[in-house]
Amino acid sequence: MPTGMPMVERIETRLREAFAPSVLAVVDDSEAHRGHAGYQEGGESHFTVKIVSGAFQGQTRLARHRAVHNALGSEIIGRIHALAMDISAE
Repeated sequence: MPTGMPMVERIETRLREAFAPSVLAVVDDSEAHRGHAGYQEGGESHFTVKIVSGAFQGQTRLARHRAVHNALGSEIIGRIHALAMDISAE
């Protein structure tokens, strides 16, 4: 994955590859956190993800969150401050 790619696109790419979602929305909410902990000038620090995929069928909420974190990998998770997630199965 190109390092110059915006973080929203990097997150979308990883989640599409891992879960083939029917719904995927990734929003950079960083500007709403200006002046708060973890804010980085230029954004790319706070994100909201909405994802719907059959891959989450039968998983607990915790298992779904762990699966998303694993799909994103330590490189992405380590570069962002906050990740709000709305995860559901189809």
